Amino acid sequence: MTTLDAPWLRTDRSRAVCAMLTDAGHQAWFVGGCVRNALIGAPVSDLDLTTDARPDRVMELAQAAGFKVVPTGIAHGTVTVIADGEPFEITTFRRDVDTDGRHATVAFADDLADDAARRDFTMNALYAAPDGTIADPLGGVPDAQAGRVRFVGDPQSRIREDYLRILRFFRFFAWYGDPALGIDADGLAACAMNADGLDGLSSERVTQEMLKLLSAPDPAPAVASMAASGVLVRVLTGAAQDVLTVLVHVEQDAGLKPDPLRRLAALGGSRDRLRLSKAQATRIDALTFPAASAGEMGYRLGATIAIDKLAILAASLGQLLDPVDVERARIGAAQTLPVTAADFMPELQGPALGKALQQAESRWILSGFTLSRAELVRTGG
Repeated sequence: MTTLDAPWLRTDRSRAVCAMLTDAGHQAWFVGGCVRNALIGAPVSDLDLTTDARPDRVMELAQAAGFKVVPTGIAHGTVTVIADGEPFEITTFRRDVDTDGRHATVAFADDLADDAARRDFTMNALYAAPDGTIADPLGGVPDAQAGRVRFVGDPQSRIREDYLRILRFFRFFAWYGDPALGIDADGLAACAMNADGLDGLSSERVTQEMLKLLSAPDPAPAVASMAASGVLVRVLTGAAQDVLTVLVHVEQDAGLKPDPLRRLAALGGSRDRLRLSKAQATRIDALTFPAASAGEMGYRLGATIAIDKLAILAASLGQLLDPVDVERARIGAAQTLPVTAADFMPELQGPALGKALQQAESRWILSGFTLSRAELVRTGG
């Protein structure tokens, strides 16, 4: 029997929340990501529990124990209990009654096995008791440890319950899969056969999954599998996935942190299927700025975006990022044009004034930002 030894199991908060349930005769199991990540040594951010207690009962017990309670998803069985400032999402065991490819109608269950059977991947159907004892009804422990992302049961059935699981399959492979093992063939085939189901998903859900996938340390193998299965074209028509493979290498060599928007810009293609925030769209538009000298891009775009642009350009040419260009971009970002319209007035007005300013700026950039105000004014721009 596998036992989990994780520091978050031993905190007073975790013990108190579990005791709230178990002292009342109910089951308490940590579930999903926190168990999976602790098992493989990955960071744990959220603590989720599942129980046979119904949501109203969970709320009653939590309030009696003095915890703050938020009915975050009570219709679906989820209550958030906040203990000493830390949130614990507690969801009643569930089983699917009906699904339409986007949403599921669920019923509460009394058995952990029913709850496990409705989950997407075996590595997510992992449960840990308050003492660390792991319940693994579907063989998720060896899958998680080996880096095998496998659907629970029949892959096509799981996908048709919620077509977003196609994108989750690739996202989980990007984060937790072992590229040396390759992606699960049955899962990949099921994704290919059901790729048209993605068309019915909201742009918000598709965007969220894609950005999470592209945030992985190296999403290139997953994205290549998406392209081969016909999934990538459903979300990014015209994307050039080969550039991503090189970009990841460029990032690693240059010490750049993984960035989903940089990678999305490198992939290119149509973003019609995505719904980005205004800030995200603005940044990607900046990354499509016409290629120029490193200094000019730093001056016009700022250091961060200019370096991202340089990394994408290098990847598209199959080259590494030149440290000299990075430094030039940083120098350019620190510059301020030393002349203003007032320097050319009143001799110049209207279109002539605008043209003089443009010419002055171009000469100044070409000089490597060395021409002074007096030199630019003396030459009339």
